[in-house]
Amino acid sequence: MLLWMASPTSANNLGSGQSDFGGVGLMQTPTARMAEFGHFAASWNRTEPYRRFSIFAQPTDWLEVGFRYVSVENRDYNTFTQNRSYLDKGIDAKFRLMQESRYWPELALGFRDAGGTTLYGSEYLVASKRWHDLDFSLGIGWGYLGNAADIDSPLGWVNQRFDNRPGQGEGVDTGEFALNQLFRGPASPFGGIEYQTPWDPLVLQLEYEGNDYANEPQDNDQPQDSRFNLGARYRLTDNFELHAGWQRGNTAMAGLTFSTNLAGLSQVKRDPPPAPINAPPEKDWPAVAAKLQDNAGIRVDEIRQDGEELIVTGEPVTFRNLAKSEGRAGRILHANADEAVDTFHYRWQNRGLGLREDVHDRSTLVTATTSQDAETAHRYGIYSRALLDEPSGEVLYHDDPQRFSWSTGPAIEQNFGGPDGYLYRLSAFASAEYTTDSNGWLSGSLTATLADNLDKYEYIADSDLPRVRTHIGDYLAEADVGISNLQYTRTAELGDDLYAMGYGGLLETMYAGAGGELLYRPFNSDLALGLDMNWVQQREFDQQFGLRDYNTWTGHATAYWETGFEDMLAQLSVGRYLAGDYGATLDVSREFDNGARIGAWTTFTDAGDAYGEGSFDKAFYVSIPLDAFFVRSSRSRSTIAWQPLTRDGGARLQRQYQLYGITNDRNLGRYWEDYEDSWD
Repeated sequence: MLLWMASPTSANNLGSGQSDFGGVGLMQTPTARMAEFGHFAASWNRTEPYRRFSIFAQPTDWLEVGFRYVSVENRDYNTFTQNRSYLDKGIDAKFRLMQESRYWPELALGFRDAGGTTLYGSEYLVASKRWHDLDFSLGIGWGYLGNAADIDSPLGWVNQRFDNRPGQGEGVDTGEFALNQLFRGPASPFGGIEYQTPWDPLVLQLEYEGNDYANEPQDNDQPQDSRFNLGARYRLTDNFELHAGWQRGNTAMAGLTFSTNLAGLSQVKRDPPPAPINAPPEKDWPAVAAKLQDNAGIRVDEIRQDGEELIVTGEPVTFRNLAKSEGRAGRILHANADEAVDTFHYRWQNRGLGLREDVHDRSTLVTATTSQDAETAHRYGIYSRALLDEPSGEVLYHDDPQRFSWSTGPAIEQNFGGPDGYLYRLSAFASAEYTTDSNGWLSGSLTATLADNLDKYEYIADSDLPRVRTHIGDYLAEADVGISNLQYTRTAELGDDLYAMGYGGLLETMYAGAGGELLYRPFNSDLALGLDMNWVQQREFDQQFGLRDYNTWTGHATAYWETGFEDMLAQLSVGRYLAGDYGATLDVSREFDNGARIGAWTTFTDAGDAYGEGSFDKAFYVSIPLDAFFVRSSRSRSTIAWQPLTRDGGARLQRQYQLYGITNDRNLGRYWEDYEDSWD
């Protein structure tokens, strides 16, 4: 049974609902409240003539981020389309400036639609204060939140430029970060009250908004009989909530929110118990290697004994926590090692690349299995180091690296954000891999369509760039069964901290070719530098072996930085994209203790007006370890990304393997934090 982290109930449910625009708020207005750390919410609602879909997350205690689609039902996507509603995209962020105390309210600063068309762009400062079963909010908004223009710009006394707010065509282009709009123009107050009823699932709302619907974007003015809105939130389950309201004094609103806590995703495990410390020895070393894989999650490449050292070289295949693999393996090795052995060495590798060596003292390990007080001595006796020399001594076991593996499962491909609405293909895949040696493998994947709505796809983008990604609908529609990947890959170590990888074949759904990657990653360093170069040619739509005429060079230099701040990883890639444009991609993500990762990236290139809609690209993604859903531990993960629009500008090659991910265990990461779980 999957264990979702339950959302708060009763009085704690106050201030936790998603607004119409997404993000914690009332209906049309935000509050200063933040969701729980790790919170994730997907919301849908309709208030004629607007339908909104939003995804928001709480990567830190003080930051809320998300993006939103707004479908305007009575406006066409553009002059070339009919019966297709206009679709607006926007990015939001809210920062907590001060936590609530006994006498002071919660205070937050926020930005709405900061990275889209800015049709609904707003900035605001808002405070919230709780009193028993009531939660009060009061704020001031600029832009869409302040369209009623109740007061002149509060910042006009600082500089006259704050008196007026420029619009599109006045230094603000579609899809740019509208920095010259921020906090400019007239403003309006807004606020509201939430009441937690005696019935726990039900919360009532009253808000006063600062928008004037006589000045809606796209000349889409709406009648407004009142600036007061009434609403209610009803929690169906821990993860689903209905919301409804009466807005503008004349219009109904209805919506649904799904929410969970990514940081709290977990599943009770039914892994085999650790082997008894004094279990009978195995009959031979191949049997020991098999038990190390089955019980400790180590695919053993080699076992050696060098005097008083027993050395296991292998790859982690089951537990994300290497301390758990080592703790379990120590029990097995103790039962089978000579009495002369006093240390166990684990030389970790992945895809033939040496990553690090962890060393355990045998005697303290044995004592720690029977005495909790002895765990400290064992813990502080462990040390890790880079792999500098080849191991020596007698080889007790050596594995044949040639092996075959396969898997099957469901998959979904999506294109969300164009005039066609949500396009999808639900499919089943069959993947296989054959390792030729420790550093080389042949991998491939077949994909078969189960259901789709790709008959709605039509390309209408306005771009002068080569069509390197906007053929997505043609690829997904034409092939009922296609080869999504078929390539040969090799890795190598060029030095103590320098790794290399080369690959060639059908690299992804749309491109075939060949390429290579270099990665400089010092042991346990927060910094790493990578470089990839690729020559690719576009594949035929049927996803077989045919190729189209378009070919190009693409590649990037990438800097990786484990910031040490809120467990955030920042990646900056600079180089040439598939359409021949040059630019940079910034990717920032945060990993929670349970391994779930949430992140976003944005790309800017020199494509200029040729880019198509907007002038930059952006996406939001979530990567979740699969053992959050199953009773057996696993190092596998699944990633889903939401990209507002498929563009040709800023398009990157979707490489199957990347050295930074392969070498993740080069960094100690949470090894010591996870040590307490190593005996479970």
